Amino acid sequence: MSNKPLPVVDFLKIPDDADPYLEGHKCGACGAIFLGERTVCSKCGARDQMQAVKLSNRGKLYSYSIVYRSFPGIEVPYISAVIDLDDGATLKGNLINVEPDPANIEFDMPVEVVFDDALGRKDRDGNSYLSYFFQPAA
Repeated sequence: MSNKPLPVVDFLKIPDDADPYLEGHKCGACGAIFLGERTVCSKCGARDQMQAVKLSNRGKLYSYSIVYRSFPGIEVPYISAVIDLDDGATLKGNLINVEPDPANIEFDMPVEVVFDDALGRKDRDGNSYLSYFFQPAA
């Protein structure tokens, strides 16, 4: 069993000597940013122009859904959100530290990325997972 948690997705990087971060791949030709490694840009078709980049930890709420029914063991309600990061990347995740009520949630509200335990999940060897979440920006 390792002390370091495992990333819940492959684009969440956990360096030994620095804070966790989300990694995207940016096209050198058109500037589009994607999650996951690729050699061809899905936007402009450029080949071998993709560079790994550290994604912004701040963004704005683009869209959300309040989930009231989920798999057994998943606490509901929770807020599933799509966030436009300040650097142009778009990503989905859970919005936390805000009451799951539309009265408390505004489109374009500033949010920040936070890293925390992945809801107590563990692999078969007992290793914990680290996940990313969004919360209203301070």
